Amino acid sequence: MASHINTTADKGHANGHMDAALSTAVPSSTQQTFAIRDVPKSSNFTSHLPPDAAFPTPSASHSAPRQSLGPRLVKGAAYTFVRPEPIQNPELLAVSPAALASLAIDPASVSSADFRDAVSGDKIITFEGEKPADEDIYPWAQCYGGYQFGQWAGQLGDGRAISLFETTNPSTKIRYELQLKGAGRTPYSRFADGKAVLRSSIREFVVSEALNALGIPSTRALSLTLAPDAQIRRERTEPGAVVARFAQTWLRIGTFDLPRARGDRKLTRQLAEYVAEEVFNGWESLPTKVPSGELKDTAIEVKRGVAGKECQGEGEEQENRFARLYREIARRNAKTVAAWQAYAFTNGVLNTDNTSIFGLSLDFGPFAFLDNFDPNYTPNHDDHMLRYSYRNQPSMIWWNLVRLGEALGELIGAGARCDDEEFVNEGVRKDWADELVKRAENIIDKTGEEYKAVFLAEYKRLMTARLGLKTQRDSDFDVLFSELLDTLQALELDFNHAFRRLSGLKMADVVSEEQRKEVAGILFHHEGLSGLAGSEGDARARIATWLDRWRTRVIEDWGEGDDADAEREAAMKKVNPKFVPRSWILDELIERVEKKGEREILNHIMHMALNPFQEEWGWNREEEERFCGDVPRYQRAMQCSCSS
Repeated sequence: MASHINTTADKGHANGHMDAALSTAVPSSTQQTFAIRDVPKSSNFTSHLPPDAAFPTPSASHSAPRQSLGPRLVKGAAYTFVRPEPIQNPELLAVSPAALASLAIDPASVSSADFRDAVSGDKIITFEGEKPADEDIYPWAQCYGGYQFGQWAGQLGDGRAISLFETTNPSTKIRYELQLKGAGRTPYSRFADGKAVLRSSIREFVVSEALNALGIPSTRALSLTLAPDAQIRRERTEPGAVVARFAQTWLRIGTFDLPRARGDRKLTRQLAEYVAEEVFNGWESLPTKVPSGELKDTAIEVKRGVAGKECQGEGEEQENRFARLYREIARRNAKTVAAWQAYAFTNGVLNTDNTSIFGLSLDFGPFAFLDNFDPNYTPNHDDHMLRYSYRNQPSMIWWNLVRLGEALGELIGAGARCDDEEFVNEGVRKDWADELVKRAENIIDKTGEEYKAVFLAEYKRLMTARLGLKTQRDSDFDVLFSELLDTLQALELDFNHAFRRLSGLKMADVVSEEQRKEVAGILFHHEGLSGLAGSEGDARARIATWLDRWRTRVIEDWGEGDDADAEREAAMKKVNPKFVPRSWILDELIERVEKKGEREILNHIMHMALNPFQEEWGWNREEEERFCGDVPRYQRAMQCSCSS
């Protein structure tokens, strides 16, 4: 398995074409929905964290000429108040029905001027009149830094993303931060224009909702708005767009990297306390210490709610509340990257500024789902060293988490002293600096072991379900998981297709070796095997051997007969998608929307992405099957750039 996954802890008008898609967004009968102006709003982020001192209030920012806001260096602040730049002749292209439900927004209100204005950035709907009062909710851009491809990049921040407000769904009690990407320059835009192109915006709009539909933690997308008159220069001149997106938080590891690099102890502590108290469910919700000897890959869950805000314990292994916060962030990211590996999703740019504190898939640039199984594949054509290849994702997320450990090092290493007045106000005293460093290093090391254990446990859980098994056995990892992946790699076969096609197999059809060799062909591409895969006979024999082992385990868990087959098939098809938004599909989608002016296709693809496990979607069966079928031979393993 090591050969596949490195787990080393090393505005516009409302369009009639959207009606069909929106009809699927009918919320549950118990959920109250609102127009976007009326959804419950808050601004916890700006209320609890320090603003840019140059524009410390909404009125100060709103009255300033927009160009005076930057770009520039911003110190001692978590954000800057900044308004979106209106776009000319915006066209609302699409809205995610699932996102409307999550945000408790009434689908009927999508045709309103308020909705169109809000998601395009044309108007700020959180205050009345010409100027905001300082207690009003006002848009902001976050300040952060980051390591990019392993090198410190300094101040980065929301260079083209502007958050509008937070909103809490009254039914689910989940609070989200709604943000516009492509909303114009901010103090953090550096030399860029603060815009986003339609190409990359389509990609993010579809994939973020697709990942959520697959059960993979992700930021979300509410709407996609075209800015047809905005001609934006990237590799070529392209039309612009704005994605309204949302997440429980947009904080990332890079948010902590920047104050650490600047020696800003106060802001580091403020950020840590904000994350625990306002992003998570309070200090008492964080994991308590894993008992000695229980750290193994089956230990997914830990006790919570025992320890609260206090600093307690003694010795090198002492965990204060900041250590428990660090562990929670690591555990969340471990589970997310395990889901990436289990569904062969490759992010492509896992810099620390693209790694979520909440464990969300974040900031989609050159991402892709694997076609043929190749662990060394990277969708990023600029990643010549394959740093962010599929196989390296677990270790790269851990590399980023070590940087977070360094940023939190003083807090997690302080142990019981973390609330001492001297430590809080003056820092580390010389006579216990060595003790602090040793404790922090020990906690980071132990968290690395926990990260690996949680990753492996979640990966095994997901793969067990994908292979149609009810139980886990130690031998499954090598005999079934690894051997299947080795086979897919050696024969250059499609990863996600393999699981979906296995779902429909009946055990009576793979009893004999002859049957298994015949059935093996279901995993082949329509054109057959590639020239690098060896002989067809050898390939069929290899797959047949694996099918024999798999059949044995399936029967152990489900028994034999038509009823057992039907139950297992239903279970497998709930976790093995028929549709994933592959690179070739997104390229065709972009071409048809941008160049050919098609609009319906966007909603059809989104409907498939939101319902990936269905057999059909009631649109055009031939087109549906094409998008779910073999990847065209010369469009496999496509790559793209980071530009967006």
